[in-house]
Amino acid sequence: MKYNRIHYLFACAILCLSACKRDEVFEKEQYKNVFALVSESDNVSRKLHDLEEYESTGYISASMGGTNPTVRDVRIQLEEDLSLIEDFNVASFDVDVSSYHPRMPSERYDIETLSLVIPAGQIAASIPVRIRPQGLSPDSAYFIALKVVSFDTYEVNPEKSYVLYRVRTRNRWAVGDGSTNYNMRGRLQLGASEIEAPGTKPMAPISANEVRIMAGNELYESKITTLRKGAVVLEINPDYTVKIRPYANLDVSQIDGDPDFPNIFFVENDGFKTYKTFLLHYRYNFNGTEKVMKEELRLEFNKNLDDYEW
Repeated sequence: MKYNRIHYLFACAILCLSACKRDEVFEKEQYKNVFALVSESDNVSRKLHDLEEYESTGYISASMGGTNPTVRDVRIQLEEDLSLIEDFNVASFDVDVSSYHPRMPSERYDIETLSLVIPAGQIAASIPVRIRPQGLSPDSAYFIALKVVSFDTYEVNPEKSYVLYRVRTRNRWAVGDGSTNYNMRGRLQLGASEIEAPGTKPMAPISANEVRIMAGNELYESKITTLRKGAVVLEINPDYTVKIRPYANLDVSQIDGDPDFPNIFFVENDGFKTYKTFLLHYRYNFNGTEKVMKEELRLEFNKNLDDYEW
């Protein structure tokens, strides 16, 4: 009986020491300092750059975790790695090469330094990335891929040791990610007959004062063949009059002088909601058929939360 009691006490002591060791390891893990490059869950840092600005600045950032403050500077060296873009494209789109996101053209961005320093006691540091977005396609995201190649102290989170800085464009009428859809109230004339043509119409930014839409009620696809065949560009002048021209190959001409559809843009408040509004009138020839389109395009927005002054 005495022997069993001693054996029991010994087992309890072993379990206690084991538990204490686990607690000690957990405490060390909880308190240690580890840095990471800041991104979303898929290691992508998504940024919009405004076409109204010739050059705008974004940032690549590193963040330090850990309960206790650091006591030494952390010097981090980055480098560009194009293989990260290829890996992302293959994982996201497999063999659909047409959906791949390209590298940001080198002439459209500058990074002055690839060295980051998180000062002792601080939790973050950033380096600027200067982007010149004019000429970028609204139908694609562009990547700048950076990874950590060296650091002099503490630890890096291996899952966050690289970042894909993603560039998309915007202007005051649309965002270049396919998310801008205007509600359409249209009237389509075919020969002597006129039919109602309601629906939604995707709009994409082309330049500081230009956007792209599909003509009439033609089907939208984010494919270059579809866009070249049936898209038009709306150029918004400083007085908010609109000039309509083909995006590529479409035969289109605007019709002026219609008081109901005078080819203008304006911001409208109906007493309850605020809308960005286009009133357009134009003629186009699609697959040998001549069509005349009168359309109102409206997008509800919160003027107080919008980034632009109207």
